Amino acid sequence: MIGKATHERNPLRDPADRRMPRIAGPCGLVIFGVTGDLARRKVMPAIYDLANRGLLPPGFSVVGFARRDWADQDFAQIVHDSVREHSRTEFREEVWRQLSEGIRFVQGDFSDDLAFEKLRHTIEELDDIRGTGGNHAFYLAIPPGLFGDAVGQLKEHGLVEPTAESWRRVVIEKPFGHDLASAQELNRTIDKVFPPESIFRIDHYLGKETVQNILAMRFANAMFEPIWNSNYVDHVQITMAEDLGIGGRAGYYDGIGAARDVIQNHLLQLMALVAMEDPTSFEAESLRLEKQKVLKSVVLPRRLDLNTARGQYAPGWAGGVRVPGFLEEEGIDQKSTTETFAAIRLDVDNRRWAGVPFYLRTGKRLGRRVTEVAVVFKRAPHLPFSAVSTEDLTHNTLVIRIQPDEGMTLRFGSKVPGTQMEIRDVSMDFAYGGSFTEASPEAYERLILDVLLGDPPLFPQHQEVELSWQILDPILEHWARQDRAGKAAPEEYASGTWGPESADRMLARDGRAWRRP
Repeated sequence: MIGKATHERNPLRDPADRRMPRIAGPCGLVIFGVTGDLARRKVMPAIYDLANRGLLPPGFSVVGFARRDWADQDFAQIVHDSVREHSRTEFREEVWRQLSEGIRFVQGDFSDDLAFEKLRHTIEELDDIRGTGGNHAFYLAIPPGLFGDAVGQLKEHGLVEPTAESWRRVVIEKPFGHDLASAQELNRTIDKVFPPESIFRIDHYLGKETVQNILAMRFANAMFEPIWNSNYVDHVQITMAEDLGIGGRAGYYDGIGAARDVIQNHLLQLMALVAMEDPTSFEAESLRLEKQKVLKSVVLPRRLDLNTARGQYAPGWAGGVRVPGFLEEEGIDQKSTTETFAAIRLDVDNRRWAGVPFYLRTGKRLGRRVTEVAVVFKRAPHLPFSAVSTEDLTHNTLVIRIQPDEGMTLRFGSKVPGTQMEIRDVSMDFAYGGSFTEASPEAYERLILDVLLGDPPLFPQHQEVELSWQILDPILEHWARQDRAGKAAPEEYASGTWGPESADRMLARDGRAWRRP
């Protein structure tokens, strides 16, 4: 039997020593909704990858909770198959055997008191057998409407109260509500059961190496800070494009739409990281404070009809295959006004960014899958050059590629070889894969490990969530008024293109154009 470990820091380890990775102490993870796609494709493979990298304790345990009737062996086999198919690291039987010894399954739903009693006994048993020491995180991979039932049952059955030497935490996935009022209600529900420092809201984009590299690039290099302001930056474009449609997510997606699904969380978080001031440290409180300042400074354009755009993908070609339009997808109402593309202009009303528009766009069935941040600089005055010399020269641009080709590109002007003074754009490229020998971990690996370590810098707290909804709600209400009045509907755009013409017109009014990623 593995004895219960103490929870003191290793006195032989210097916190500043980067030679050894941080390893989670004795603990376990309880996954609600374990039969869902998220758990099978992301969460469980990430747990295996952490174990394979030696970042989990030897006695780590996983408890799955779901309505389906599975025995422990059947559940372990399903986890095994998911891990083999979706894990990032090589599958090793010895790692799997050690991990599988701590896998348990509890059948039940959120109204089943007996199931939660069994869950409590299972956790207590794992504390004794696996040495998890009373430390458990509850991962709610379930629809937000069930959060209240789940945490209420956890509290009623004594599963949320830690001892003096243990911890209990809860992990919740987006969406964090569907508007400001629902987000506030959700926060009140969770706050009644768990203290703020024990609530981890996962935005998986914040776990990506390239998103974290925005902070490293900005604050570790002296060359960027002097020009990172309205004196030199013309505008910023943040794009998250997907080449796939909604697939089998009609039940979730219809009524939610692109703005709620992506802009409210991923893109506003990226914008906050790009626009924030220097934090005093990379501790959670300092990072949150600076991000909140940015979100509080955001102002919406006066004319939302001219500075927002939305669309629905129509039938077309994607990847050489004929694909259906959004209204032809199974389970979608033919009169649906849910947008699959959304673009908005925002301004940050502070000294650094006054007058610099931030353009955010996201969409499905676009030209290709890509997420990037493009910081577009103002044109140089070109006083020594003739107009002919610089006719092929565009704006200097710094592009931070978040996925799939992680890295950065810097576009600037250079003389074309020859007898004439002709200047043309060239690009200097940095790719993660070519510069570092180690592969980037999946976002869920980093985030799950941070939950187990109790390290919260990458997790937005309720203030950020509510500030994001305060920005987006007026836009959603404007679109809803248009729908009710029959004045406008999401504009169709052909699958495989880069969105509706209204999005192009939106930037053209400002004398700008979208980048082609």
